[in-house]
Amino acid sequence: MKRIFTVSLLTAALATGGAFAQQMVFGGDQDKTDAAAVWQAMLDLQLAGPGMIRAFPYEGVAPHGMMLETFYTTATIDGHTGNLIVKRNYGPEGVSADDVMMDPDKHLGAYTVMFQREEGYDGDNQDWFWAKYLPDGSLDKNPKGMALAGRVAKGADAGCIACHSGAEDYIFTTDGISR
Repeated sequence: MKRIFTVSLLTAALATGGAFAQQMVFGGDQDKTDAAAVWQAMLDLQLAGPGMIRAFPYEGVAPHGMMLETFYTTATIDGHTGNLIVKRNYGPEGVSADDVMMDPDKHLGAYTVMFQREEGYDGDNQDWFWAKYLPDGSLDKNPKGMALAGRVAKGADAGCIACHSGAEDYIFTTDGISR
């Protein structure tokens, strides 16, 4: 049986702008294919889509959302079992936990996701795959039109990897996840 935990701690920001490395290492065709497989796993685990598991939302900050739900589990995607972290991002500014609980679909802005891939995927960053989905499961894009999937903003001063590299295990909310 899969274990899903929720937390009530603030996580680091997912920035979609900022300076990008010379060679873009995210948002390509393979990243989009991989993101589709992650989305399907989220649907299968009821972490997205109709009938998804709900938790009590907790206060967050931009850019993740003013209210958040976070789930920790494992998923098997393309034959690899890895840690999966799904954060539901709710807004707009001023939204309350009661507002989200009364009409979660109205307030859902995005899902921000980390999936720990096989060793060698991105050894510099503990092999995490990053994605930001809109509520309908399509990938969000940065201001330059790049799909937010893969090694998002690798080598940049801001973004998923830059922010999460400040945590020893790239996870700010728990030290309970291991390979």
